[in-house]
Amino acid sequence: MNQAPYKLILEDLVCRFGDHTVCDGINLSIEAGELICLIGASGSGKSTLLRCMNLLEPIDSGHIWFDGTDIGVPGINPKPYRKRIGIVFQSFNLFPHMSVMENITLAPRRVLKAGVSEVNEHATELLTRFGLADKAGEYPDRLSGGQQQRVAIVRALAMKPEIMLLDEITSALDPELVGEVLEVVKQLKLGGMTIVLATHEMGFAREVADRVCFLDGGRIVEVASAEVMFGSPAEARTREFLGRVLGAIGC
Repeated sequence: MNQAPYKLILEDLVCRFGDHTVCDGINLSIEAGELICLIGASGSGKSTLLRCMNLLEPIDSGHIWFDGTDIGVPGINPKPYRKRIGIVFQSFNLFPHMSVMENITLAPRRVLKAGVSEVNEHATELLTRFGLADKAGEYPDRLSGGQQQRVAIVRALAMKPEIMLLDEITSALDPELVGEVLEVVKQLKLGGMTIVLATHEMGFAREVADRVCFLDGGRIVEVASAEVMFGSPAEARTREFLGRVLGAIGC
């Protein structure tokens, strides 16, 4: 399939957990270098959709096109594609018995079979870029929540992915720590990274997203630019959701 200029194409994607359909006929094309924010209530399918993109959840039907290959087919080896499609969760999932540097360099050494000096150099560059150079030898329990989440993002970046999937990465943080993590996302976007971000941070989505995708009940209700989505959404269900959420948070 010729997908240029798209990085990833979801076509009629369906994912079920038993009798419950979590993603119900999702169609979405993601351009290279684009930042798409997924918004919607808890349980709307945002996290599952990200996990399907990374092949952590098998799909029941439909297609996931990546570089012209349907990577959603049953039986495909997911490992080569997970190297190229990184994912970061709301829980940091850092190894508590390993230092920051050890957490970051483990996967590149074992999965990419990269040399120690190369891996360490790249990890140091990333830590410096995101203001964590002085934390390389620390253990996770010595870091703030915001620092731990930034380390989790750096760990994913150490694999040199082409796409970053970010799943509610500020949900577990105290409000004063949210900004430092969102600043990392801004830097990634400026660097040309393709990003799909599930978020409840409506102000941030309005500020940085190229497009915003509103999900409800496992379906995409509306996809629009941030300006249109937050200014004049077309669908009544979108207006209802945003009216309730934006009114609650005072945006």
